[in-house]
Amino acid sequence: MTQKSEIDRRSFLAGAAGLGVAAASGAQNAARATERAAERATERATERATEQVPPPAAAMPARTGFYTPTRFEGDVYDCEVVGKIPADLNGAFVRVGGEWFYPPKFADDAALNSDGYISQFIFRNGKVDYRGRWVRTARFEANREAQRQLYGYYRNPYTDDPKVRDPARPALRTVSNTSPLAFAGKLFALKEDGLPQRIDPHTLESLGSWDFNGQWQSQTFTAHPRIDPVSGEMIAFGYEATGLASDDLFVYTIDPSGAVKREVRLKVPYVSVMHDMAITQKHIVFPFGGYVTSPERLKAGKVHWGWDSTKPSQIGVLPRDGDAQDVRWFRGPERCMMHVFNAYTEGNKVILHAPFYESNFFPFFPPVDGSPWNPAKARAYVRKITLDLASQADTWKEEILFDFPVGDLGRIDSRYQSLPARYGFTGFTDLQRPFDEARSGTSRARVTNCYGRFDFTTGKLSAYFAGNTHSLQECQFIPRAAHAPEGDGYLIGLASNLAEARSELVIADAQRLEEGDIARVILPFRASTQVHGVWVPEHTFRG
Repeated sequence: MTQKSEIDRRSFLAGAAGLGVAAASGAQNAARATERAAERATERATERATEQVPPPAAAMPARTGFYTPTRFEGDVYDCEVVGKIPADLNGAFVRVGGEWFYPPKFADDAALNSDGYISQFIFRNGKVDYRGRWVRTARFEANREAQRQLYGYYRNPYTDDPKVRDPARPALRTVSNTSPLAFAGKLFALKEDGLPQRIDPHTLESLGSWDFNGQWQSQTFTAHPRIDPVSGEMIAFGYEATGLASDDLFVYTIDPSGAVKREVRLKVPYVSVMHDMAITQKHIVFPFGGYVTSPERLKAGKVHWGWDSTKPSQIGVLPRDGDAQDVRWFRGPERCMMHVFNAYTEGNKVILHAPFYESNFFPFFPPVDGSPWNPAKARAYVRKITLDLASQADTWKEEILFDFPVGDLGRIDSRYQSLPARYGFTGFTDLQRPFDEARSGTSRARVTNCYGRFDFTTGKLSAYFAGNTHSLQECQFIPRAAHAPEGDGYLIGLASNLAEARSELVIADAQRLEEGDIARVILPFRASTQVHGVWVPEHTFRG
């Protein structure tokens, strides 16, 4: 019998139709009794949640209008192009994001819980092909077999259907919907709650999870490993490494062939979202803050994370050749620390550039004190953070380099990762630009209409404008040639044409952003929403 909380699929999809276009202790017996009581409490909490009648799809703006799930796989050969594709642009722009194949079990679930979708734009000799496929995780296949959504709240297996409920193995719930990784001749789709999913780089077919031939011991793998452009090594980590809400952090160094060379096991100050990291030539940097969880929270049937404004932000610094006792934790003010631009070591100091938020960015991870989510504090700024390793203080120095909010999906010229880098690239909203709200079906304040090149040295901003009915997803920098100067190349990214309900890949000269497009690749439909992407040069994958 279908539970009331499970959103009816027809209502979920049809709700957007009229919208047009528009995120132990004790003795053994006592322990068993406590466990049974906890299980009963969890069942009661879940039953109460499932008795709630969800709102119609129209009340869920992240899943309606332009963002209504398209639920298909497809190929488009020799895509329509406006302008001319640069002759030196050969390779693939690979994107990973999330889309609901079946509606979420709970209407207030996090968008981060949607099924993984991988796509690529393949550039060859001035022509572009498109391909998109679902990431067929174990979870995806279980839902397909059941023909409904079996999985509950984001990263909470206690809310899953009994057919798949397995709190001891939470990594089996991963949807692999966050970022692509090309490394050691392989392509992966990543999400930080499970292992990487191998993907055929040519067909995009899913090949199963990957544990580096048994050498990766963490249950989880970061969505943002970092590849050292000097050594070719990859630095990666897994948090909640030994299970749900565990305070274990495993850190790995992997050589260019894909073999694990080094493992360090740490404990974190408190369990929180550790979404991104940075590396320097000498250090590994782990920023996080504000989000909290616990076994009790999960057993009560809640979404995995809540926001605790009393928790300090934290940045851990670990020498790349160090062990657990060598990590140093710095504390700072309330911050939501999701993504970074880059870091480098300068003498006894680690310099980190990052677009961190003032406070909680995600409305679906509510404050634990019951207060409402505050959108006014969900603003990210380009920050320069200086961590002084010679100081006895456990704080850092912070400067805001640009006085307006930006998107936090920051990129750099990856050839300068771990080294001093002058430029950062990310999207932002310029309210002074023209915007046609009537045709777009949304407010200008809700779109990202510009890409910016942010000069960390001079404070200069160069901006690309997408158009008066467009909103941009994360950008990617592509160097013009292997030995071109920093920032000399192309900026690409997907633009949502809100007026015409289609997606367009924009290509601009990164040194002349104000001049607009060099070319646009036009898709005849709305592509899946991207979280992160990566440029993969031609001949990266053989065969």
